[in-house]
Amino acid sequence: MTHILIAGGGIAGLTAALSLHAAGFDRITVVEAAREIQPVGAGLNIMPNAVRELDALGVLDVLEQQAVRTRELRYYHCSGGLISRDPRGLDAGYHWPQLSIHRGHLQLTLADAVRKRLGQDAIVGGVRVSGLTTLPDGRAHVKLEHRDGGTRGHAVLEPDVLIGADGIRSAVRAALHPGSGEPSWNGMLVWRGTSRMPADRTATFMFIAGSDRQKAVVYPMTEPDRETGEVLVNWALAMPAETIDDDSRGDWNRPVPIGKFLRHYAGWEFDGVSVPEILRASDRAFEYPMVDIDPLDRWSHGRTTLIGDAAHAMYPVGSNGATQSIVDARALAHAMARHADPADALMAYEADRRPAMTELQRANRRLGPEVVISLAHERAPGGFTDIDEVIPPEELAAIAATYAATGAFDPVTVNLGSPYGVGVHALR
Repeated sequence: MTHILIAGGGIAGLTAALSLHAAGFDRITVVEAAREIQPVGAGLNIMPNAVRELDALGVLDVLEQQAVRTRELRYYHCSGGLISRDPRGLDAGYHWPQLSIHRGHLQLTLADAVRKRLGQDAIVGGVRVSGLTTLPDGRAHVKLEHRDGGTRGHAVLEPDVLIGADGIRSAVRAALHPGSGEPSWNGMLVWRGTSRMPADRTATFMFIAGSDRQKAVVYPMTEPDRETGEVLVNWALAMPAETIDDDSRGDWNRPVPIGKFLRHYAGWEFDGVSVPEILRASDRAFEYPMVDIDPLDRWSHGRTTLIGDAAHAMYPVGSNGATQSIVDARALAHAMARHADPADALMAYEADRRPAMTELQRANRRLGPEVVISLAHERAPGGFTDIDEVIPPEELAAIAATYAATGAFDPVTVNLGSPYGVGVHALR
């Protein structure tokens, strides 16, 4: 039986485990550097193409118990002017919703499903890949480091397939591409967090507001609590910074006081929603540089491949980080089910996914659909009375359509159904 080792217990790695199990693979081990998978992080938007895949894996009902179906996205000029109102998910004609959800809820739901379907021992915490070499037959000779408090142990495995799902600072990618260097920084610093707010003091929609140099993203992640009437709101802010500590690249969990950046958003209010009020309702904030990795010319080496941020970490634009990680996982399982030779399967997976993800990485460096904020500010820095005189409607529509086509998440393509439905792998 094929033994598959997945390095990383995040969204990509856990979805890969579930997808491979659905394809008939039973010997799957997920190693995760954290001792335990905890409900950490902030909000995510999962686009309909990925929600479609989560539905196929049978976890959508559980996810929706603590999530919001996002029905509208609004873009605002920093002066408060409305640039556009775009329907999302079901309201945009998709057969599946767009979900706003806490990363912790998504990750714990996936982890619970992995343990139920593959066994309690399928996820091994406190273990990270510390190095690897490729054997003549294409398998990976994987060095593992185990940490338990101050105690460290080492082990070696030679799985039939190794999947690097270990994020933007991937040890698997570093071994396959030793000259790839550090994640690339674009000069922007990001702050993020969550706040509990009375439902009538926040929006029922998602909004992105700002200029070419400053931005705020806000959206609810839960329906109003039946007892308190509160909703959990995600917020993320971005501004330029002169320097960063190189060790912070790819570290999403550096706490900072909200007072460090609150003053920069004084007066930011959009259709009655006050950004400073939301920030003051948060008990903590995290800071990280906006980084990505340069597109790779190869993901797969023998029987080792990369998925998610390890393969194509991109700027947080267009809700495509977690979304594309989920699709990667399904595509990989689909290829594994259709090819008897694992090396052939990984090459087929890469041929399917890498070209589109490379284009998406490049599109996000150009700000993707959020470029409309920059265009509005460049053309009308003091604000406007009629957005059509600043950005014609056809230009706005073309920007959104081009980006959706790049990632293959336009309604027509998504509604065709999943291209990654898999039968049970005959050889297993």
